[in-house]
Amino acid sequence: MKKIFEPLVSAWNGIAGHKLRSVLTILGVVIGVASVIALMSVGKGTTASVVSSIQTLGANVLTVSPGTSTSGGVRGGFGSASTLTLADATAIEEQVANVTAVAPYSTKFYQAIYGDENLYAQTIGTTVSYLEIKKLTLSSGDFFTDYDYEHKTKVAVIGTNVAETLFPDSDTANAVGQTIRLGSYKFEIIGVLTEKGSSTSSSDDAIIIPLTTLQQIGGITRNTSGEVVISSISVMITENADSSVAKADITTLLEQQHGIVTGDDDDFTVTSMEDIIDQLSEVSSYMTILLGAIAGISLLVGGIGVMNIMLVSVIERTREIGVRKALGAKERDIWSQFLIEAVLLTFTGGVIGVGIGCGASVIVGNLLTTTQITTDIIILAVSVSIAIGLFFGFYPAWQASRLNPIEALRHE
Repeated sequence: MKKIFEPLVSAWNGIAGHKLRSVLTILGVVIGVASVIALMSVGKGTTASVVSSIQTLGANVLTVSPGTSTSGGVRGGFGSASTLTLADATAIEEQVANVTAVAPYSTKFYQAIYGDENLYAQTIGTTVSYLEIKKLTLSSGDFFTDYDYEHKTKVAVIGTNVAETLFPDSDTANAVGQTIRLGSYKFEIIGVLTEKGSSTSSSDDAIIIPLTTLQQIGGITRNTSGEVVISSISVMITENADSSVAKADITTLLEQQHGIVTGDDDDFTVTSMEDIIDQLSEVSSYMTILLGAIAGISLLVGGIGVMNIMLVSVIERTREIGVRKALGAKERDIWSQFLIEAVLLTFTGGVIGVGIGCGASVIVGNLLTTTQITTDIIILAVSVSIAIGLFFGFYPAWQASRLNPIEALRHE
């Protein structure tokens, strides 16, 4: 038992004998570990927050967008294609199994004006089903009805940011019943949406009107066949339905609608919430790794500092090494003492860095953005700090163990 703990005690005595130097040596490791934990927790927290927000939209919602897809399912040319029509939405609702609601929509930006206040807002023309599919709720007023849609009524439902901008001196609920101008047209506000948050939806900054009304005021175009062109289609399927089967059915139907033959690229893309979450998680994981790698540079610098100090320590204790070898200490005893000393330095720095990193993560989480500290981040940071001690402590330890005892005793 004594032989097991003797190198550990000797290493600790070597560190304790030079307190200030030891503290300065581990400073780089402390900063590196703290940076790794703080930055990776920000990356994980942001990813978890966005994924959670997307999941609130419902796993049973599919989105049909114009344009082809490239590798990885990422659609190219967003907003540049005009391949979806109102007839496509109708066909999906009538012919695809397990579809419970369909909301085609088109967007255009208008200058919204009320009195002296104005803003450039995204105007969404859609159907009554949009409210249900997008999981939107109203803080005051009502959503437009089928009657409003059929009769092209000039009514609008606005997001909280729009209400606060146009009516800065009153409660947003007071916006209901007021008349605003979109371009050269007057619209009555019939409802204000509950705030969703910018990371979840753009509805906070949007004005929602019936799709037929948007078409009437010139916000929707027609293709060469005279069909009404829309920006996108949201499709809700039953809770227990297989989204992959629904995607395949929608794809097959739209290929028939658009006259696309087998082997040709589709001029549309069907995505599910799972697809979006998978793509987002993949990108976020790369970003988290990148953040960790950047912070890891501090660990590398700290490791070089440990190696430098250990080499100095070997020179300072050359005579001590000679005495120990003369008294019978073997190379492995000297080697283990110095290697353990290096690992103790980096391990101590790692533990301190974990505390500082967790503290910094909590502060950032409270003040700036969502953070998430997980056990794997802490284990990774501490493991890397120990590995750095082993890697950068190996050469000084090996050099110490190889000293000739006679020459070491002569060292002044």
